[in-house]
Amino acid sequence: MGERLKMVSLVLLGLVLTSLGLKFLSIHELTFGGTAGLATVLTFMSSWSWGVLFFLVNLPFFWMSLQKLGKWFTISSFMSIIGISLIRDGLDVLPFFSVPIWLATVLAGLCIGFGVTLVLNNGSSLGGIHILALYLDQKWKLNRGVTIFVCDLSIIIFAAFLVGWGNALLSVFTIFVASTIIGRYKKSPIKVTEQEQEEFSEARSRSIKEA
Repeated sequence: MGERLKMVSLVLLGLVLTSLGLKFLSIHELTFGGTAGLATVLTFMSSWSWGVLFFLVNLPFFWMSLQKLGKWFTISSFMSIIGISLIRDGLDVLPFFSVPIWLATVLAGLCIGFGVTLVLNNGSSLGGIHILALYLDQKWKLNRGVTIFVCDLSIIIFAAFLVGWGNALLSVFTIFVASTIIGRYKKSPIKVTEQEQEEFSEARSRSIKEA
């Protein structure tokens, strides 16, 4: 119970950090990649809030998550999507300080990078590209940071036609910072040494003989 509470708390912290990073970007009409960036682009063409659009964009990915990544992970990711949608929309109704555009790109990259890392390393995700990245990491050991960076770059190129190439290039820097952090601080799987394997085999053999 204590471990689960710790994981939930870290996921919540990750959602807050990620929401702050996205808010820094929106101040200067910068965008991000993945489904977060796609939702941002859609806000330029719609009167709907970012949170609503982000939730809707992520719905198709939950089928993949349920089929390949398990029920608990899917439920956790679904709750994270709801959580970040509410937190991010909540920041729009609160007073927020403005920073220079260059500082906004750096702060956004750091906040999103560490925020997403906390979410991913504690059994959840932010849907969309992150679910795809986790699936590819699990199946083919592809680095999550690289997968996210490539997908994000594609979204940025599309967004550039709406926000301008100058803002798009600054957004790429933010994506690079965030993706580097995500790839570097990926939680390593537990490795079982040969000695541990032998000890396990011996213990198993003894239990069989005793039975």
